Parts: sequence; structure tokens; C-alpha cells
Amino acid sequence: MSIRFDNKVAIVTGAGGGLGREYALELARRGAKVVVNDLGASRGGIGQSDAALKVVAEIEAMGGEAMANGGNVADYDQMADMVAQTVARFGGVHVLINNAGVLRDKTFAKMEPADFDFVVRVHLIGSAYATKACWDTMRAQNYGRVLMTASSTGLFGNFGQANYGAAKMGLVGLAKTLSIEGAKNDIRVNTIAPTAGTRMTEDLFPEAAFKAFAPERVAPAAVYLVSQDAPTGAIVGAGAGVFQSAYVTLTPGVALAGDDVSAEGVAAGWERITDRTGEIVPRTGAEQAMLIGKTLQG
Repeated sequence: MSIRFDNKVAIVTGAGGGLGREYALELARRGAKVVVNDLGASRGGIGQSDAALKVVAEIEAMGGEAMANGGNVADYDQMADMVAQTVARFGGVHVLINNAGVLRDKTFAKMEPADFDFVVRVHLIGSAYATKACWDTMRAQNYGRVLMTASSTGLFGNFGQANYGAAKMGLVGLAKTLSIEGAKNDIRVNTIAPTAGTRMTEDLFPEAAFKAFAPERVAPAAVYLVSQDAPTGAIVGAGAGVFQSAYVTLTPGVALAGDDVSAEGVAAGWERITDRTGEIVPRTGAEQAMLIGKTLQG
């Protein structure tokens, strides 16, 4: 069965180019009315352009419906205005893909606090603002699909990207929590960790790899994760047509007692503590406490 978005309204942030543009175009091809949000700035967050208008023109040329929005995701009032304009024109918001982002890469030793703050604000706070602006509408509809954009840097770390990694792992926690809170209103929230050749990564890939990692080879995962039958709480890696599932896991652990409840006891038990035999993938944070109780009971 084909995945369609007829009678659905989708907002894609950072959709003036790269992954966001591809998401917007693919959603439109599948019947969605699309709001193309893009501040039009450089990857460092400076300057503006008419990038969103160009994507809207592409969608209209294929017979779709779309509107441009130049709101800054890091400004909540602008996100609230974007959602109000969307509802006024299209009648609702069913899909939100949080894709907008910037890079200010430096080693932590050389990174200015302002560069850390700015990247976290755009990626993490911006995604929270855009989602919050949509949340009440989605709850009232008893339907919503939200996609956060994380990164392998957030999940696993990467040299020179402390700000980016912190923001991206923060998005994983945000998505996991919202997937729980949104469940009763059929709001499903997932996370994608894309690897793609875009403006953000053009100087990081050799030319051949840049082409292999084209945005259209990531988009299928994003489209599925905001579809009607999407899972919720998933973390999906995607790049070059390869799709992966990532997990935050928890080992059973070791119950220390008496004098062993000490730094020395942890050191002595480290191999058993980190043994992944029997590890679980908790569905909520409460399961850590539950597993502790089970381990204490032997």
C-alpha cells in the first residue's frame, strides 16, 4: 500500500535546500499541503535568501499546494505565527519535520560560549519551539506526526562538534518524552539521524561520496516516520539508501552491598556492570528504577 498524505498539512523547517527541500517535495508529491519554512541563512546562521519561495514554486509547478514561511525557529512568537498562518490557510497541522539547523564547528577549547549557545538554540530550542507551537493543534485533532533531526554526533560524538552533539542528543530526549506524552492523542514522535551530502556537509565528503549520500536517499525514512502508520519513539539512521535503527540501552547492572558500595567496589565490578548480556531498551525513564529494583531482588 502506498503512503499518502492527502488532506494532510505538513510543516518542514529548514526546507529551502538539502534534506528539508527533499522532504517538502516528497510530501507534496504524496498529496500533502506543505509549509516551506526557511530563514534563508547560511549554514552558520548568517544572512537571508528567497530559498523557501523557490521550493514553493517547485511544488506548485508539480501541481501541489504550498506556502513559504521565513520564521526563525529560535523565536517562539515567529513559530506561533507560522502555525496560526498555516491553520488559517490550510485548516490544521498534521506533520512537523524539525530540520532547520546550523553549524559552528570548533574544538571545545576554542569554542566561544556564544557559538555553543547559538547552535543549541537553533537545533534544540528551535525544535522545541516549533513543536510547542503545533502541539495544541495536534492534540485538538487527535492526530500529529513529529520528526526530530538528531545526528550520529549526538548519538556517538564527533571531534569538534560539542555544541552540535549536545543539541542533537537533547533532541533524542525531547522526542522520547513527547512520544510518551502525545500517545493518548495519537501524536507520534520519532527521531532521524541522517547522513547526507548537503550544504551542511559539502566540505566533509569527497565528491563521489557527496553524490552517493544525496538527500533523496534519506527522505524515505523521514516520510515513513511521519506517515499515518508510523511507529513512535524510534531513532532511525539513514544515509545513501541504508536505514538503521539506534537504541539507548541499559544493562541489568550489579547490586553491590556493604563496603563494596564504594568507588573501589564500582571499579572492581566494572566488567560485570558493563556486561551487555540481558540489556534492555527502556520505553520510559521509569524503567531504570524498575530494573534497579529487579536487580536488588536478585
